[in-house]
Amino acid sequence: FTSFGGAVPHRPVEDMAFAVARFIQKGGSFVNYYMYHGGTNFGRTAGGPFIATSYDYDAPIDEFGLLRQPKWGHLRDLHKAIKQAEPILVSGDPTIQSLGNYEKAYVFKSKNGACAAAFLSNYHMNAAVKVRFNGRHYDLPAWSISILPDCKTAVFNTATVKEPTLLPKMHPVVRFAWQSYSEDTNSLDGNAFTKNGLVEQLSMTWDKSDYLWYTTYVSIGANELSKNGQWPQLTIYSAGHSMQVFVNGKSYGSVYGGYNNPKLTYDGHVKMWQGSNKISILSSAVGLPNDGNHFERWNVGVLGPVTVSGLSSGKRDLSHQKWTYQVGLKGESLGLHTVTGSSSVEWGGPGNKQPLTWHKALFTVPAGSDPVALDMGSMGKGQMWVNGHHVGRYWSYKAPAGGCGRCSYAGTYRQDKCRSNCGELSQRWYHVPRSWLKPGGNLLVVLEEYAGDLAGVAMATRTTT
Repeated sequence: FTSFGGAVPHRPVEDMAFAVARFIQKGGSFVNYYMYHGGTNFGRTAGGPFIATSYDYDAPIDEFGLLRQPKWGHLRDLHKAIKQAEPILVSGDPTIQSLGNYEKAYVFKSKNGACAAAFLSNYHMNAAVKVRFNGRHYDLPAWSISILPDCKTAVFNTATVKEPTLLPKMHPVVRFAWQSYSEDTNSLDGNAFTKNGLVEQLSMTWDKSDYLWYTTYVSIGANELSKNGQWPQLTIYSAGHSMQVFVNGKSYGSVYGGYNNPKLTYDGHVKMWQGSNKISILSSAVGLPNDGNHFERWNVGVLGPVTVSGLSSGKRDLSHQKWTYQVGLKGESLGLHTVTGSSSVEWGGPGNKQPLTWHKALFTVPAGSDPVALDMGSMGKGQMWVNGHHVGRYWSYKAPAGGCGRCSYAGTYRQDKCRSNCGELSQRWYHVPRSWLKPGGNLLVVLEEYAGDLAGVAMATRTTT
């Protein structure tokens, strides 16, 4: 799978075909592909945490329903070759003949003992070889298997790809005229509640929202602020996954974890004044755990400590004082992502590059029948809806620059082998099913948590060439 902040996995079709043929030649009769048709984690269904919205898995059919060539065609030809020998393959176990140091023949015989079908294997990772079998010569590329449904003719070799390569191409066809509505970072509604100390996020939200506000106050005395003008230092420790910090209504930035380490720390100087100061922390979850043990022990949110230092009175630990909690955002409770809810507030001009802002635009469905996607590469982090349908989370999170070197199909496959998009966005394009669209008056709503550039957002159609 692809994780936000991770490279995109790729498994060469030569190795996929080799793995399937090797299983069949050893007597296997049923193969399950995970996945054969890529999918999309619409809404907030992506797990992980940090699993991307795309669940494409480099599948033979991509998440848009288009054939990924040559993978689809090469596997089709593999299946045809196996199908030709199906009756004999399920009639008994093969006998094994050595053809060399790395070469073997798996022979399936008929009831009278004659050769009926054979698989010729070369397990060497680098060297091609010519082998002699049943009175004939056969060329075997490195790390490959040839299938002989009649024990004579090699109708398929796993490393010999004949299907032409088709590359996906995105065609931007729709730009948007935006209106914006800023989320109120100071508003608490009747559902807010107060507790002593910090609480784990999921125990409060029950996954009804990705978001939980943590709000508290700190009182600064007349002589506690630094005489040299240095602002106090605010330090916040969180179990994950993403966090934005506001002091007295002003944004002081965001921090986030990653797939391998969701924990994070905010450490920065913030402007405070004499008297009462409001600290608001928006904690954001990026999916629930979907694999592993003891899910009940997985934590999300600000678990502390939360401290203020740089005061003449010394460091203050705010972790155990009263905190007020609010599940979700105001825009969520108003249903701004719906057609009806979006009419319940007054929208202004485009609030470009502003944190915690809702944006909406109307658009006409792209002509034709090609699959449709949203280009969110210029934005930061947030969620998208089209006509009230939740497209999913987006996040312009780049993968590390290293780790995407030369890819060889030969050898045992590992999850860190043959990756792509190193140093690039883990996901840029987000699938929008055409079944969600109507000819005109389609509503796109975007919740931007950080500060994205609306000018780069576009709707595109996808083709392969």
